[in-house]
Amino acid sequence: MTSVRGDDSDTSGTSDEANGATDAATQSPAGKRPSAPSTPWWKEALILVGTALVLALVIKTFFVQAFYIPSGSMEQTLEVNDRILVQKVSYWFGSPQRGDIIVFSDPANWLGEEAGTQPTNPVTKALSFVGLYPAGGHLVKRVIGIGGDQVRCHDGVVQVNKVDLQESSYVTLPVHACTGIWSVVVPPDHLWVLGDNRTDSADSRVHMGDPGGGFIPNADVVGKVFVTVWPPGRWRLFHRPATFSNPELNVAAGLVQDSFPLGAFLVLVPTLYRRGTVRHEDEFPSYPDAG
Repeated sequence: MTSVRGDDSDTSGTSDEANGATDAATQSPAGKRPSAPSTPWWKEALILVGTALVLALVIKTFFVQAFYIPSGSMEQTLEVNDRILVQKVSYWFGSPQRGDIIVFSDPANWLGEEAGTQPTNPVTKALSFVGLYPAGGHLVKRVIGIGGDQVRCHDGVVQVNKVDLQESSYVTLPVHACTGIWSVVVPPDHLWVLGDNRTDSADSRVHMGDPGGGFIPNADVVGKVFVTVWPPGRWRLFHRPATFSNPELNVAAGLVQDSFPLGAFLVLVPTLYRRGTVRHEDEFPSYPDAG
């Protein structure tokens, strides 16, 4: 009888051991529970695409944007169908300078034939919105005059503040850089722009009689052209031409010549102050205390 009871006891122990083994098998090493299921691949793909689009939109808005050239108004600097990149960092804390090639939004319905082909299908429109496809609806010209400048055409030469511009490095198609007789003074916070192809550019000259007088508000500028990226054979970095580094150009309307130089003022004031202090000490010398 004891053997039967013994058999029952042994069977129970064996069953407990088996259950324990089963429980141990269902646990992960070191007593940790199994990790949660990984994120589905399609969710990861959506997150990656969404992140890329947000980054592209931020880059387009604040840093760099792509454009294409639809007309010949900037030949031979920029050719039809060139793809260019426009950087916006230069104008975060400053304004366009003479000689810059800029892209700007249409200020007074200038586009006309220069509007070019706009993105037509949903894909190209979406890519253009985030800056991954060259955008249309803008103009590209070279800045000739900034606020306060006098710009005129004199004997076929463009003058800024009565200084001739040497434009042969970028005005390559016509014989003369300008034709006719015209003279303008650029209002503050505005620009006077010309295309490098002076015989085929609907620029500030053409719109002198329009509302706004052909001047471009600084606020309409998108950014500065700094490189051609397509086609590969046209790859080129752009720099401000040397003629615009002439210091005489900065004498806008004679204001700088007639005013007292600020630099001299800043140098003379401390000097005069020190001389006055020395003279005051000479007149009233100090003596050590008698005590």
